[in-house]
Amino acid sequence: MAFANPDREQIKAILEQADTIAVVGLSDKTDRTSYMVARAMQGRGYRIVPVNPSVQGEILGERCYASLKDIEQPIDIVNVFRRSEFTPDIAKEAVEVGATTLWLQQGIVNEQAAEIAAEAGLNVIMDRCIKVEDAVLKPERQNKK
Repeated sequence: MAFANPDREQIKAILEQADTIAVVGLSDKTDRTSYMVARAMQGRGYRIVPVNPSVQGEILGERCYASLKDIEQPIDIVNVFRRSEFTPDIAKEAVEVGATTLWLQQGIVNEQAAEIAAEAGLNVIMDRCIKVEDAVLKPERQNKK
């Protein structure tokens, strides 16, 4: 059966229940899409956890981690800004760390990654921009700080 993203109401519920978003491939360069999207989500009250092995220190005022496995706190959404061929391994890590959702940004699609995550019970969203969905759906999040 072909992959289908959750419907808009389901996506809204995912965003409402999320607090922490690990952003895999988050760049420390302010002109990159990953940076702009993460900054916007941070501005909406989400906790952003940068994941980028080539960045030492912080991005957006948050400690940057080399991998999902290095993060100490629970992760709700793993938001991915990496090429499609890297996503199956990211999906495996997302499952290992107990994330609830694997979200592949706009332009990123990988059926194998979707299967890995879905078989472990994660919500899977592909080829959608989390910032756009959040802006359109305007979720009222339970955990908002």
